[in-house]
Amino acid sequence: MPIGIRPINDFAYKKIFGSPANKLALISLLNAILDLQSPVVDLTLENPYNFQDFLDDKLSILDIKATDQTGAIYSIEMQLSIFTGLVQRIVFYGCEVYAGQLKAGQDYASLNPVYSICLVDGIIWPDSTKVHHAFRLTDSESSRTLAGTLEIHTLEFGRYNLKARDLANASLLQQWIYWLLHAHEYESEELLRLFPQPAIQLATQTIVRIAEITEDKTMYDAREKAIRDRQWALNASFRDGVIEGKIEGKIEGKIEGKIEGQIEGEIKLIHTLQEILSEPFFETSDLQGKSLEDLQAITVELRKRIAIREAKG
Repeated sequence: MPIGIRPINDFAYKKIFGSPANKLALISLLNAILDLQSPVVDLTLENPYNFQDFLDDKLSILDIKATDQTGAIYSIEMQLSIFTGLVQRIVFYGCEVYAGQLKAGQDYASLNPVYSICLVDGIIWPDSTKVHHAFRLTDSESSRTLAGTLEIHTLEFGRYNLKARDLANASLLQQWIYWLLHAHEYESEELLRLFPQPAIQLATQTIVRIAEITEDKTMYDAREKAIRDRQWALNASFRDGVIEGKIEGKIEGKIEGKIEGQIEGEIKLIHTLQEILSEPFFETSDLQGKSLEDLQAITVELRKRIAIREAKG
């Protein structure tokens, strides 16, 4: 029987990578993402996993903070939905972590590098093809980078399509992402065989224990229900609006092209479809500069992606 525990579930994610006993897994994931010249060899967790935080429903931001042997700070966050302002939030949060380390009376030279990482279960930039984006403070003309300050990394799981047959030749980062997305589909023995690396095996053993321990499984199921309920609400809102013709000036009418102001109607439809996909909206001003044919091509592509997602269940 498959393990059935999704590692990207907030409860499972925090327990896998935020537990002091699992530092090896977190170190491996960080090194796979960052590919630093001097790899991380040890970490101190600043906000370790605590079951009580989940029990009291106080853990609203699913980040993991850690400091390595050199003083560098790592913040790793799992985002299960995409919303307007997400990019700005990622930047704000990274800057907040960087500035937050300076205490009264300390010199700016005492600031340590900060690596802010956001793992996203979706797609942030529809016009890109990259899974991993690494943003650094770099001068576009001279290519000079302010090294040792702030880096922001995003990984868009919605773009990842590696198959199990390709795992043997995959990079460590690719293997980690595959594990995060598909571990729940495998029986434990098969998963341990596919991933012989000690760090991923440790992570696998953690989700196996979640499946076996009653209180952990209960909490996991509760968080899964919350995730499903939120997605259901978005989807139901869209479906009901189509049926009743009441979403954003009658979505059904827009789809059939029967209302006045087709350009405005297409733009509203695009934004509605992006909401269903949990993606940030295209700027209205940018869309207004496009032809009706171009806008309709965008809605066709968004519809296809919704259909693919619905088919996957």
